[in-house]
This record gives sequence, structure tokens and C-alpha cells, in this order.
Amino acid sequence: MHYPHKLSRIKKLRKVGFRARMKTSKGRAIVNRQRRIGRAVKTR
Repeated sequence: MHYPHKLSRIKKLRKVGFRARMKTSKGRAIVNRQRRIGRAVKTR
């Protein structure tokens, strides 16, 4: 059985983490959009 390629946590964070988002203007737009939405509150 073959296992899927395990991406390192550091590499993933460098690609899609907070610092990576803040580097580009589009990334900052994503962060600000998420901030406007706020944290999702789970209600049933």
C-alpha cells in the first residue's frame, strides 16, 4: 500500500501561513476579509 506524500508542517506554514499571507496585497485582503467575518460560532 502506498501512502500519500507527507508535507512538512514548516513548508506548509511558509506557503499558506499568516506571514505568507501578509507578504502580498492579495494575502492581506484575505486576512482582512476573514477578520470582517469574525470567528464562526457553531450553533446547532
